[in-house]
Amino acid sequence: MARIRPQRLQFLPVRCGRGRSQAWAAGVAIMLLVAAPRVHAGIDHLVPYDDSGVWKRSNQEILEYGLIAAEVGGALWEGGETRLGRTFWTSIDSSVAAGLVSQIMKVAFSRVRPRDSGGDPHLWFQGHGNESFPSGEVTTVSSIVTPFVLEYGHDHPGVYALELLPLYDSIARVKVQAHWQTDVLAGWALGTGAAWLIHRSPNSPFILKVMPHGIYVGIGKSF
Repeated sequence: MARIRPQRLQFLPVRCGRGRSQAWAAGVAIMLLVAAPRVHAGIDHLVPYDDSGVWKRSNQEILEYGLIAAEVGGALWEGGETRLGRTFWTSIDSSVAAGLVSQIMKVAFSRVRPRDSGGDPHLWFQGHGNESFPSGEVTTVSSIVTPFVLEYGHDHPGVYALELLPLYDSIARVKVQAHWQTDVLAGWALGTGAAWLIHRSPNSPFILKVMPHGIYVGIGKSF
C-alpha cells in the first residue's frame, strides 16, 4: 500500500488594505439595506417632534442643496483630468444612481411616514403618497460625500469627518418625524453602497463621458 505523505500547510499573510476595508464597509451597507425592513420592529420608534435650532428643516435643506451645488460646481470647474475633478464626477454619478434607486424603493415599499402613522412603524405597502423608506435625503448626502472619503480618506484621515454630514441628516430627519430610524439607515446604506460600486468601477465617471470636451477639461482651465 502506498504511503500517503502528509502535505505541508502554508499560511499566506492576509493583507487588509484599503480595497478590503472598502469592500467590508460596502458589505455592511448592503446588509443594512436588505435587513432594514425586517428589523424595523426592534429599532423604529416615534421621537418627540423637534424642528428647532440645529435640527430645523431649513438647515437640512441647506445641507442637501448645498452639497448638490458643491458637487456640480466642483465637477464643472475641475473637469475630469484631475484627481479631484474625477472624484466630483464620481460623486455626481453616485448621487444620480442612488437617487433613482431610492425613488423606486419609495414607491415599491410605500411606507407611511412617522408623522402620519399615529406612531405605528408597521405601515408598509400603503399606496401612493407614502414614501418614507428609504430616506432620499440621507441617500443623497451619503452618496455625495462617500466618494471623497473613499478617494482621500487613506491619505488624509481628516476626510472621514465628512461622514458626520449623513449622521447629522439622519438624526435631523428622525427628529422632524419625516423618517423612521430604519429609513435613514437604509438611506445611508444605499448611498454608501452605490458610491462604493461606482468608485471602484474602472469605467467611471459615467456622466462625464457624455459631456463636451470643454467640460472634460474643466471650466477653471478656460480662464
